[in-house]
Amino acid sequence: MSQDRTAGGAVSDRGARAGFDFSRHMNELSLFAAIIVLYVVFTASATGFLSFNNQINILRDAATIGIAAWAATLIIIAGEIDVSVGPMVAFVSVVLAYFLQWGVPTVPAFALAIVVGGLLGSIAGVLRAFFDVPSFVATLGLWSALRGIALFITDALPVSIGRNDIVDALDRPVLGIPPAAIIMLVLFGVFAFVSRKTAFGRSVFAIGGNAQAAFLSGINVVRIRVMLFAIGGAMAAVTGILLVSRLGSGNATAASGLEFDVIAAVVVGGTSLSGGRGSMLGTLLGVLVITLIGNGLVLLGINPFFQQVVRGLIIVIAVLANIQAIKRSMARNKG
Repeated sequence: MSQDRTAGGAVSDRGARAGFDFSRHMNELSLFAAIIVLYVVFTASATGFLSFNNQINILRDAATIGIAAWAATLIIIAGEIDVSVGPMVAFVSVVLAYFLQWGVPTVPAFALAIVVGGLLGSIAGVLRAFFDVPSFVATLGLWSALRGIALFITDALPVSIGRNDIVDALDRPVLGIPPAAIIMLVLFGVFAFVSRKTAFGRSVFAIGGNAQAAFLSGINVVRIRVMLFAIGGAMAAVTGILLVSRLGSGNATAASGLEFDVIAAVVVGGTSLSGGRGSMLGTLLGVLVITLIGNGLVLLGINPFFQQVVRGLIIVIAVLANIQAIKRSMARNKG
């Protein structure tokens, strides 16, 4: 019997090496199935869901969540959390609008906006890395400060940028695809490569698994934590730039609640809130799930207040399903 089990295990191992290991990708497969189900349900029940214009809207909305979610994935894999994304996006959109009003050339204004986002994000990183402030507290403080400053300097009014060809081009479809979606997918490729094929990405996983052990093995934990939050701020700034191109103005009240969609997409994608486990592909599928739910509920005419209830329930169910799938996969591997 033991010889049969050993032989069977060897065959299984050879099969896993030779082909696709379903057990290791159970989370992604379940999310892919969920996306198909959502398309079927909303196509049958929501008028106009499959229309070309609505699919473009889905891509734009996915980009708004996805670009920030790539950085959030690395942050959560490292065992941290960032709840400042929404106010960061709104604040950078306001800053960019003022830069353009003051006559700063468009491309340098974009670069400055990204630098501002990176510097603001690094504040939370410094608080976490050097002063051991929990990342939730550090980014929650940043959340409040950025939202308040943006509302104060704008009196809660949009900051118009006037006509700008470069900004307008960022919202003009290329072969039917919104530039925001193209940028999202390019950045996805970059983050997927960094997370799996670089020393920085491996260090992020190591820190999330055991920060003390990572430090003892020679990983500069402090530097990587600061870099992670700086990258998060920079990606929020990119989202802020795309928001300005979409709205034609900077808006301190925009992106309200975006941080919750971002975190939900990452967690639904299978990234562990305790750190050490996650994937960019899972987050991409999580982004699509969250975006489809939001879009479908709007088309169904669900009351906006009740939409939050439905979205929350679906998110919890999805997370529970993914956790159970991962546990079953781990149990099979041990067996």
